[in-house]
Amino acid sequence: MEGGISGRHRGRRIGVLRGGLSSEREISLRSAGAVETVLRERGYDVVAIDVGRELARDLRESRVDVAFNALHGRYGEDGCVQGLLETMAIPYTGAGVMGSAVAMDKWTSKQMLRASGVPTAPAALLRRDDDPGVRPAPYPLVFKPRGEGSSNGVSIAHDAAEAPRAAAEARRFDDDVIVEAYVPGREVTVAILDDRALAAMEVVPLGDEMHSYEVKYTPGREQFLLPAPLGDRYQATLDVALSAHRALSAGPYGRVDLRVRDDGEAFVLECNTLPGLHELGWFPAMAKHVGIAFPDLVETILDRATLHVRETSLGGAR
Repeated sequence: MEGGISGRHRGRRIGVLRGGLSSEREISLRSAGAVETVLRERGYDVVAIDVGRELARDLRESRVDVAFNALHGRYGEDGCVQGLLETMAIPYTGAGVMGSAVAMDKWTSKQMLRASGVPTAPAALLRRDDDPGVRPAPYPLVFKPRGEGSSNGVSIAHDAAEAPRAAAEARRFDDDVIVEAYVPGREVTVAILDDRALAAMEVVPLGDEMHSYEVKYTPGREQFLLPAPLGDRYQATLDVALSAHRALSAGPYGRVDLRVRDDGEAFVLECNTLPGLHELGWFPAMAKHVGIAFPDLVETILDRATLHVRETSLGGAR
């Protein structure tokens, strides 16, 4: 594997950040459990840190040297925990403060993708008191919270009568709601590792119109086509995903979700800077497809743990 595994953090105490304060807590526990098992089996000194309001205290008391961030969603994936770790000078896995915050904010990330020439579906932003009938494109439209993951609060409105319900569902998770044109075609996800697009996989929900939270995290509710059957548009889709990952400064690894129309045109939906590392995770499946075993994937991610903020003083760089 390009880059290899150096084991650069061996001999240091690894704090696996788990749980957290978001709606994705249960998914984080799955990811963290898998990561902890691998690292312990490989001889690392591992301590599980159940993340709450006293995280700084817990990190100090546990004498954590390096943080493996297995959190998902708010506070863990949006730059908040990253900023705390930077302040405490604890190297951590995943993207830095800026990349984490931008990728989690679906509206801001969409503007950055557009500015970088990365195709993304037309959309409008609904503030708290805005009319849910605003339309950036003809129906059907997708309503999603501005800053949420795992498809929480996401639904499709097929006509104006369904729009208020869809907006209300999204506002259960965020005051700001993105209304986005529905792109017909395939749901495709691409794994990124070390600035390389590993593989593209089509994900088909079984018995549902979309990938709801329940569909994503219930065994047998999805069909996976790996590699995605995109024909001569396969490499182009990988290229679009990698361009999105780079545009958002999304870190050493991540997953980019797209819709690919029947004509092969790909549109980026979002970029995940901390994709799931659990038994149903799409990212590990794609890594395995290109020959990266799960334990090697986990240790590779740990190897890339670092601080992203360069410390300076009035006298210059330190």
